[in-house]
Amino acid sequence: MSRPGALVIGAGPAGLMAAQELAQAGCRVTVAEARPSVGRKFLMAGKSGLNLTKDEPEAAFLTSYGASADWLAPMLDAFGPSAVQAWARGLEQDVFTGSSGRVFPVAMKASPLLRAWLARLDALGVTRHTRWRWTGWSAEGMARFETPDGFEELFADVTVLALGGASWARLGSDGAWAQGLAERGVDIATFAPSNAALDVKWSPHMAPHFGAAIKSVRWHAGNLSSRGEATISERGLEGGGIYSLTPALREGAELRVDLLPDLAHDALNRRLSSRGDKARLSHWLRNGLRLPPAKVALFFEMTQGAQPLPRETWVKTLKSLPLRLTGLRPIDEAISTAGGVRQAALDDGLMLRALPGVFCAGEMLDWDAPTGGYLLTACLATGRWAGRSAARMALADPARPST
Repeated sequence: MSRPGALVIGAGPAGLMAAQELAQAGCRVTVAEARPSVGRKFLMAGKSGLNLTKDEPEAAFLTSYGASADWLAPMLDAFGPSAVQAWARGLEQDVFTGSSGRVFPVAMKASPLLRAWLARLDALGVTRHTRWRWTGWSAEGMARFETPDGFEELFADVTVLALGGASWARLGSDGAWAQGLAERGVDIATFAPSNAALDVKWSPHMAPHFGAAIKSVRWHAGNLSSRGEATISERGLEGGGIYSLTPALREGAELRVDLLPDLAHDALNRRLSSRGDKARLSHWLRNGLRLPPAKVALFFEMTQGAQPLPRETWVKTLKSLPLRLTGLRPIDEAISTAGGVRQAALDDGLMLRALPGVFCAGEMLDWDAPTGGYLLTACLATGRWAGRSAARMALADPARPST
């Protein structure tokens, strides 16, 4: 009996991990990627150091997945932060843990890791096609592709879809697959930006501060908070400090910032009292509290409509400064997206209930997580889970069609 054939559509981290698992189980694996090369978003992430995972206790790690934690728990338990590090080392890529617990390759880029991974897949006999854009299935259950040589059709005993979310379309994640699956009865949650920058209409006075970082603060939105930093850009605010608050901001929560989180109200009131009754606000902020210019500018930018600000509100405003936002930046600019294939549309092995033999993995699933290694870990973990589930089905019943 010939080996069962498996098709993986999408060659990001989730798809490549699924291909690895299928090949190691004994399947003949073909990977089809729409873009001219594989792992394009993975390589883009590597330009900032490639944060592979976060080295922290399991309970704390899972909490970062919010409402999706229970769903992802078994997959992350099987392939979590320790396993990700071991996997990278197995590809002869040493890793290190930074002071924040974030784990990076020593090379601080993605390309050496990706090359080693592709070499492993080549050794396993995985076939790769690029510029093959999936367009759905034929009436006979063949996967159809637009290729440089015209239309191609492939039959597979099992198929893993790892088509990404709906951000960074130029790297391949355009969400175009959603309509086709919905037409086949798959329940799809509407895409929404995640880990997104904020749109702020600055006054001309803020221009000198574009590019400045707002550090040593605490951001609040709804029931979420963050001590990370953000950068003032021409279009608004961006950075890890606010990205993790996107779920609350999507729901319309107000964004506030504590500009001095390490000083309590009472301590600030005492400092203000010591300046006397004639203290001027700008002088106190700059000289009394020694706030950096970007913080002072942000404070006055967000309180300009309330000038002159009553003295009795100075401390309260410093500790909870409301930020006027236009909204989130467009979805295609977001680092990741929420939405996609709902949990209810999948069985415990990540197979689509409406399409037996078709599995899904990675960002096309409806889960959400902040930056900091959580996104990549879950993509790898779901890819591994889907690949193993698909391999079990293919090896148990290699004649099963994929649609």
